[in-house]
Amino acid sequence: MHAVRFLDTNILLYAYDLDAPLKRAVALGIVEEGWCSLGETAISVQVLQELHVNMERKGIAKEEIHAVVQDFSMWPIVENTLPLLHAGMAEKSRWHLSLWDAMILAAARACGAKELISEDFSNGQDYDGILIINPFEKSAPR
Repeated sequence: MHAVRFLDTNILLYAYDLDAPLKRAVALGIVEEGWCSLGETAISVQVLQELHVNMERKGIAKEEIHAVVQDFSMWPIVENTLPLLHAGMAEKSRWHLSLWDAMILAAARACGAKELISEDFSNGQDYDGILIINPFEKSAPR
């Protein structure tokens, strides 16, 4: 699998967040780009799991959550595997990240993405070939 970009969970969550209209508009644009260029934007099983849990916490109906997860399952998906866990642990040690953020970085690297779109990393930081883009910062390229 080779993707151009990888989306962190927070981007997908903002696309459904009616309480944050400015971030929602930005996130919807990114998600729309993912749908228009199907195959260029990847996510992981971890992202789908986190999306499910957070939508459930917001009280979204189970059927809607399942439909959303099913729809995003059409995108390139990085599977949770033992080698991915080992890669995530290595990213954690190298960059001093939480395991969850390190797993996102490892998944982005596993699919060949050059961009990681996330609010949770430092905008503009380069993690050895993966550029972080926080689309909610004024200085973010887009």
